[in-house]
Amino acid sequence: MPPTRPNLVLITTDQQRFDTWGRFAPPFMRTPHLNHLAADGVTFTRAYADCPVCVPARAAYMTGRSVFGHGMGTNAPTCDYFGCEETLPTLLRAQGYQTCGIGKLHFHPQRIRHGFDETITLDDYYREMARSGSPLQPRRHGLGENEFYPTMATVPEAQTLTSWITERAVDFLAERRDPTTPFFLWVSYSKPHPPLDPPEPYYSMYRQEEIAEPWLADWTDADDRPEDVRRHQQAQSTDRMSPRLIHQARAAYYGLITQIDYNIGRIIGAIQDTGCFFSPNDDTMILFCSDHGEYLGDHRMLAKDTFHEGSAHIPFILRLPRTWRDRPVGVESDALVGHQDILTTLLAAAGGPVPSDKEGQDLVGLLRGDVAPRELLFGGQGFNLKRPGAANWVGVTDGRWKYAWYYTDGSEQLFDLETDPRELHDRAKDPGATDMRTRLRERLTAHLRQVAPQLLQDGELFSRPFKPPTEAQRRSRGFPGFMRDQHRSDALH
Repeated sequence: MPPTRPNLVLITTDQQRFDTWGRFAPPFMRTPHLNHLAADGVTFTRAYADCPVCVPARAAYMTGRSVFGHGMGTNAPTCDYFGCEETLPTLLRAQGYQTCGIGKLHFHPQRIRHGFDETITLDDYYREMARSGSPLQPRRHGLGENEFYPTMATVPEAQTLTSWITERAVDFLAERRDPTTPFFLWVSYSKPHPPLDPPEPYYSMYRQEEIAEPWLADWTDADDRPEDVRRHQQAQSTDRMSPRLIHQARAAYYGLITQIDYNIGRIIGAIQDTGCFFSPNDDTMILFCSDHGEYLGDHRMLAKDTFHEGSAHIPFILRLPRTWRDRPVGVESDALVGHQDILTTLLAAAGGPVPSDKEGQDLVGLLRGDVAPRELLFGGQGFNLKRPGAANWVGVTDGRWKYAWYYTDGSEQLFDLETDPRELHDRAKDPGATDMRTRLRERLTAHLRQVAPQLLQDGELFSRPFKPPTEAQRRSRGFPGFMRDQHRSDALH
């Protein structure tokens, strides 16, 4: 039991892949505040989004359940899957915490609070900007939420959404925090999710750097690659983007991450001003992660959705209060962790009982050796367990090997992440890996029989009846790029 109930700060980003900060990032990248959190805490190097899509990740934060536990395998209204009972803020409020959520919460409908005392959403930003009377307004560049083309913000840095979210968080810490109770603050940044539109100086910061080319594998252009991969490539026409364009898009993406990092510095400074950080009374726990990754052109794909490293592998840092004895500092853990662990970890730190239906593990207990690490982490996407029907894919990893089954055409992929961390060689058809493929498929199937039998037929994985579309049909079904009113329907992209 910690000596005091710590203040809890959860900082999340949207669509930030695992290799974009600290020693994992390109050498030119600037992420000083994330680097410091890692140096003063624990980095979990094998953290995964079990459903690498925006809203399901947030459902896991809020419910402490895996994607098969909360059942949301694709973006959907949150009110259909959970309400206000036994959510993370409700459970912390029961322990006497003041709770506040700021930014891209992705709740639907927008004003539902799911147990928070206070929420400040993206709607508030766009409404405030529209009412300001300023001729400079955000998102006037015409690019939408799923377009990879780089551009520059149409407002200065101080008026960007990233800066605004930070300002609201600082306001909470300085003006609205009840000093007699511990607080739980969730700061949810919407970047580096497209549009890739950093302001200066972040727009130009990395444009002249030597940015590595995307990863291209032996299966990237293979005739027998999974149909889901082919669709992903052609729906967004990533395979037609020039190397120069991808270089500039990557530079903009990295710039957005550095902007967030510098803004995190403002939040750390505001916590320090409360006397709860970097002091003898340092009783603040900070957990940082992203909701999922971003392909950035790897394997000629963009965005996310699948179990590949660029899409599902996420940054994950836990910094414990300095008032806690024997706290780990500058440590890396290769334990398998996921979003479902956030609720359990934070609630256990608050001293509260964790409901028995929560699937997460207490990461502090894990670090102390009181909790056994999970052997396998399961994932999937493209389903709704409230209705019958197959998923797009399901998968499992033991931290070294990763297996995925695709329902569209019954394809399989298998990767050895120890020898092939970029997933350049698909081992699914390798006779030397047959035993591993069979073992993981059997473990995955057995798990689905317990938690999602509707994703099986006669107790086994299956493929849907499938007529391959033409290339022209795939390209015509690309992501809707221009979403003019996206900020007014935040929960559904």
